[in-house]
Amino acid sequence: MSQSLANILIHVIWSTKERRPLISDAVRPGLHGYMAGILKNIESPALIINSVGDHVHVLCQLSKNLAACKLVEELKKSSSKWMKEQGVTNFAWQNGYGVFSVSQSNVDAVRKYIEDQAEHHRKRDFKDEFREFCQKYNVPLDERYVWD
Repeated sequence: MSQSLANILIHVIWSTKERRPLISDAVRPGLHGYMAGILKNIESPALIINSVGDHVHVLCQLSKNLAACKLVEELKKSSSKWMKEQGVTNFAWQNGYGVFSVSQSNVDAVRKYIEDQAEHHRKRDFKDEFREFCQKYNVPLDERYVWD
């Protein structure tokens, strides 16, 4: 075959450093738009991006030419700089992240989950949500190293 094709869908989750609630309603739309632009530039278009005060969820199509760790590195590095340019001078992302594969048949459910972040976090915090994702996706979680 002379053409390489892929449809790799990923759900990426990470928080602000120490889960500080620094993603305000005022910067949230701009942050999401900026991240969507980054993803487009690295050939990994966003399907949906949403956040609450202390963390972000991204559902995107990972480029066949890019490792997930490079996608996250670029998103975090560039968006952290953007947040500081918006006046959030003490802004930083946590060091780690979670990347979870999404089947095409599950895209609508994941999209809905990401859309409803504000509602989810009226009932549970980021740590509980992340623990649940790791359990659901059978990802070992060592709590000594995951929270910063």
